Amino acid sequence: MLILGIDTSTSAIGAGLSDGGGVLAATHRIDARGHTEQRAPLIATLLADSGVAPRDLTAVVVGNGPGPFTGLRVGMVTGLTMAHALGIPVHGLCSLDVLAHQGAAITHGEILVATDARRKEVYWARYRVGPTAHEVERLTEPAVDRPAELPDDVRSLPTVGRGPVLYPDLFPNALHPHDVDAGLLALLGGRGIAAGVTMPVEPLYLRRPDALTNAERGVPS
Repeated sequence: MLILGIDTSTSAIGAGLSDGGGVLAATHRIDARGHTEQRAPLIATLLADSGVAPRDLTAVVVGNGPGPFTGLRVGMVTGLTMAHALGIPVHGLCSLDVLAHQGAAITHGEILVATDARRKEVYWARYRVGPTAHEVERLTEPAVDRPAELPDDVRSLPTVGRGPVLYPDLFPNALHPHDVDAGLLALLGGRGIAAGVTMPVEPLYLRRPDALTNAERGVPS
């Protein structure tokens, strides 16, 4: 098993490799507007530095988001295209879930994941972390809201993601992981594959894109 993980749901463009038992390698680049330009060179560098040829891959796992429309679509289309060209399966995982697992490595109890949704909003979901890092349960469905609109008891939870970086006064209990670890994404995907879990590739945009056609806007042609 050799899995490539790709995530472009946050300010980081990430690519990682896993053999299903651990993370073999990962690389990330912070560039909130450069997903289109950065993702292919990043993947190529990761594979070359790891001595891996594309034909060695057995599956691709992509982050389903939520994330801004253009950036998220870039990563998902890349993963789907690679998998199709190589004749291997492609799977999807909620990017917020991956961040919750990153937070689970340093705390337990209830935590919040809040990432940058732009427009002065955050994508968020609430989680329960058990005594071990593997025990992560999502308590709410992913949503998008202005930070101040979240209940006080939610915003006061230990928080993973860029929400606390952007709005420190509203998320007072920040945890360090800010962006999705693509290596962990690949690892979690490998665990799901081994367990026979269905992991569809379904983008979580949560709102309509900024760029719409005239037909989508209801403008007559």
